[in-house]
Amino acid sequence: MTPKESKKEEKVDREFQKKFKFEGSISVLTQMMVDPAVVEKRGGGKNLPVRRGEILDVIQFTNEEQLLCRNSQRRYGYVPRAVMLHL
Repeated sequence: MTPKESKKEEKVDREFQKKFKFEGSISVLTQMMVDPAVVEKRGGGKNLPVRRGEILDVIQFTNEEQLLCRNSQRRYGYVPRAVMLHL
């Protein structure tokens, strides 16, 4: 990773922490897959857009209905638990 890419990732992480009021280091708890049978959903606000069969990094189990996740493009957002499958 080049220093420029590293700085960009640090900036994205700082913005995530500010937007979601997330304190501490960002660590991946587990990875989960979006259900291939689910209708693809657009993101909006703090929700992450999801695609069928996509693998997401779970950052936080927020509540019974949502997870805080990161996708392969290093975008963060909430995803409904109902559309997620364990790997």
